[in-house]
Amino acid sequence: MSDFNFHVKPIGLFDMLYFKKMVPARQKALACGSAEAVSAVRAANRLAERLHPKVQKLKIADVIEHGESAKTFVLTGEKLAPFRAGQYLSVQLKIGSSVLTRPYSLSSSPAWAYEGKYALTIKRAQDGFASEWILDNWKAGGEVVTSGPEGEFYYEPLRDSAHVIGLAGGCGITPFLSMAYAIRDGIENFRLTLLYGSRKECDILYKTELDKIAKETDKVKIVHVLSDEQKEGFEYGFITAERITQACGGEPCSVFLCGPAAMYTFVDRELEKLKLERKYIRHELYPAPASPKELQGYPGDPSAHYTLSVLQYGETKQIPMAACETVLVALERAGIAAPSRCRGGECGWCRSRLAEGDVFIPDYLDKRRMADVLAGYIHPCCSYPLGDLTLEVWPE
Repeated sequence: MSDFNFHVKPIGLFDMLYFKKMVPARQKALACGSAEAVSAVRAANRLAERLHPKVQKLKIADVIEHGESAKTFVLTGEKLAPFRAGQYLSVQLKIGSSVLTRPYSLSSSPAWAYEGKYALTIKRAQDGFASEWILDNWKAGGEVVTSGPEGEFYYEPLRDSAHVIGLAGGCGITPFLSMAYAIRDGIENFRLTLLYGSRKECDILYKTELDKIAKETDKVKIVHVLSDEQKEGFEYGFITAERITQACGGEPCSVFLCGPAAMYTFVDRELEKLKLERKYIRHELYPAPASPKELQGYPGDPSAHYTLSVLQYGETKQIPMAACETVLVALERAGIAAPSRCRGGECGWCRSRLAEGDVFIPDYLDKRRMADVLAGYIHPCCSYPLGDLTLEVWPE
């Protein structure tokens, strides 16, 4: 006998009378409706596409040079997606036979997007395949294809302290410049103390703009730290735990960090001394290193070469792959249009199923969901091969 007792209410006379009246009312409403088919695209879908476009086709309106090693590209387009200060665009490139993407932080005020403009500041990186090509080939009047604004390196009042300590190095200044503009323009409401590390004064990007913003609002303070020269008006040395503590001024702070890999290594050790809660430390994308040789726990031979079997569009293509490069780099070098955005394991856009083989993924870059780990999915942008692989790749 069942342990469950169900109480069923019988349909009464009044229920039947109500139903009898409801049918003609519905028929009348249907007769008054439009004969046109209901649009398959809802207003909410159109808004989502407007705010989060997969692709944006932009034009280079202006090129501003910063010495010999960096340029700012002013990009224009119609109905540009809005962005939060600190986000980036993933730029799509075709260099020779290679098809690739690179993420670059937006350096303009979020207000620019409503005027149909973005700004990307790109610095020539040592052995930088993409940055070299961009600086040598992007000209005013040219066309650029990008993603919509991506990334989570922005101020969130429910998570972050009202006082943010920004730690920048080199071209890592770009998201902080956008934040400074946003604070000045009243778009963001927090205090920013920026410790900007450079080798020499001549290496500082946007010094005039940053100093001008600091004069226009008391919510932005700029501290320039030079490592290779001592000059009046600049601090000398490196961004240390002591300097970060002084910048906090004895009050709760969130720390945002963006710069080259060497700076991340040094500053992360300094931050450990402060014993800050992890939630108060924000990193811009950790890029996967060019080689896994120095990565802790790497079990492979970085000089080895393997074969990558790519399953795409119902076909299998075999391409060469070096142990010292990520799986994504091997795909791009072979001209295979593989999806990618952040190149640091964060966004999951390059998610692909590893059918056969094994890879090494650094712990600090492995941001896969547990379900994906169990199902055999990897992020090729931060996965290094340990032998021959078979990979299912979805098209971009």
